[in-house]
Formats: sequence, C-alpha cells, structure tokens
Amino acid sequence: MSNRTEGKNRHFLILRIFRWALMITVPCLLIFSALNEDKNYGLLSILLIILAMVPFFLSFERRKPEARELVVIAVMAGIAALGRVAFAPIPHFKPTSAVVVITAMVFGPEAGFLTGAIAAITSNLFFGQGPWTPWQMFCWGMIGFAAGILRNIGWFKSNLRLAVFGFLTGFGFGWVMNIWYVIGFIEPITYQAIMAAYISSFWFDFTHALSTLIFLVLLARPWIKKLERVKTKFGILDSSKKL
Repeated sequence: MSNRTEGKNRHFLILRIFRWALMITVPCLLIFSALNEDKNYGLLSILLIILAMVPFFLSFERRKPEARELVVIAVMAGIAALGRVAFAPIPHFKPTSAVVVITAMVFGPEAGFLTGAIAAITSNLFFGQGPWTPWQMFCWGMIGFAAGILRNIGWFKSNLRLAVFGFLTGFGFGWVMNIWYVIGFIEPITYQAIMAAYISSFWFDFTHALSTLIFLVLLARPWIKKLERVKTKFGILDSSKKL
C-alpha cells in the first residue's frame, strides 16, 4: 500500500472518529446543561458551533477550504434561517429542514450539520435565544448529518425515499426537543408525564414533518441540480481537490 493510500485511509479514520465523537459528546453536553437549568446556554451554543466546524474542516483532505466554499455554507444557512423567519406566522411550518437536507445531499454530512446548526442560532436572533437554542442547533445539525450520510451510501435513489426521510425528520426534531422539555420542566419525571409531553406535541411535529416533505418535493430536484452545477464548475466543497 502506498504512502498516499495510507495517508488517505488515516484521514478518513480520523474524520470518522471525530464524527461519532461529536454525535456522542453533544447530546451529553445538552443533557448536562438541561439538568443544570441551562444556565450557560449561550456558551454551549458557541461550543457547539466550534465542535461542528472540526469535522467540517477535517473533511478536506490535505488542504484548507477556500473562502468561496465557506460562503456556500453561509448562504445556505442564511436561506434556511430566513425561510424560518418568513414562515413565522404559520407555527412549525418551515422550509428550514428541507434546505438543510438539500445542502447535505450536495455537499456532504459535515456541511449539512454545520448549516443546520448555524441556521438555528441565526434564526433565533429573530425568535429569541434561550436554553432551547443548542438543542435546536443539534436537531437541525443532525438532520443535515443524517441526510449527508444516507446520500453517501446511496439511500436516496428515489424521490419517495427522500420524501419519507423528510417527513420523519419533522417527528425526529420534535421528539429530541421533547427530551429538553421533559428534563427541564417536568418534576418528577414519570412515564405518564413523558407520554403526555409527546402526545401533546404530535400536531406540532406533524406540521413540521408535512412542511419538510412539501418543501423537499418542491425544491429538492431543481435546487440540487443547480447546486451540483456550482459545485462542479468551481470545485466547491470538493474534498478530492488538492492544493
């Protein structure tokens, strides 16, 4: 095996370790914060962004991402955040998750996670920051991360699979946010109280799921086509490109 191949395998091993370390560390930090009354949610939000950036930068083999590549993430995160603000009059009916999924399908799981996390914290400049912010950052980040992973293994071979995934993310988002609610606001925590929390959130989660499905059906094909053209033309977020 050549040194180049060994180096490439080592790079992907390190990236994989950081990926799963992030997936384990962040939930532990969120639960710890909730148990301690979320006093340092602002610091946790910043820490989450920093942690999200580590695997993103590691995804570029032997080179640093260029400014235009970072602009792509900023633009997609901005669109996701503005979409959430634009649909504020309709509770939980947002294009945010769909935009995060589309970003991840074109640029990969690391870009998807970072886009989702940034979209959450920036849109909350309008909705208000609070202890819920890091949890929303994690939820939208994980939606992007999962979409990117599934894209890489070829799971999105049909529009139906993409639609089903988008629909399920709405419920996944709500179920994780319910964990924060249960830990932070229910005392004592009982089985009945947990069931009540999840049942009461059903219609909110369903609305989020339905909106994500609708926006993916409407936007996924044309947006992915255009973003792939940009990616190919300028070599944006292409980890195979060398200096």
